[in-house]
Amino acid sequence: MEKQNNFMKILIVSDSHGRVTNLEKVIQKVSPIDLMLHLGDFESGEDYIEALADCPVEFIAGNNDFFADVPRDKTIVLGKYTIFMTHGHRYGVNFGTGRIKEAASQLGADIVLYGHTHKPVIDLSSGVWAVNPGSISQPRQENGKPSYIIMEIDDKGIAHFTLNYLS
Repeated sequence: MEKQNNFMKILIVSDSHGRVTNLEKVIQKVSPIDLMLHLGDFESGEDYIEALADCPVEFIAGNNDFFADVPRDKTIVLGKYTIFMTHGHRYGVNFGTGRIKEAASQLGADIVLYGHTHKPVIDLSSGVWAVNPGSISQPRQENGKPSYIIMEIDDKGIAHFTLNYLS
């Protein structure tokens, strides 16, 4: 997944729950992107989402993706980072990131990406970074705005995360 100049732009979303209108708006707004990561609870339409993104898409299944033929967890490598992707519901993420960071650490991951809470988090403390884009369709944080994260890997190979809201 590396490009010649090493710069990558990755869209990270979660919890679209079968509602693709906001996802369509975000993709139109941030394109072109090199990769899209969907952290579960898409509830259907993987083919449509892949066509919409016009780039590779990595999916993992959330607690509402009963019939999806995608893994519950996945580990990928982007540049120098090993990334553990999971929806989060099996790691008690409503009560903090301790368990999910521990699981990621045991897998040798530098970053854990998760969803489920519908609230965005960028926690770059301790050994494993924990990042949650919130929900693209059913936000639960105070401002009530659908959210997503852009992860950029710069030309030096360093990852940067930007939390964005759809207005």
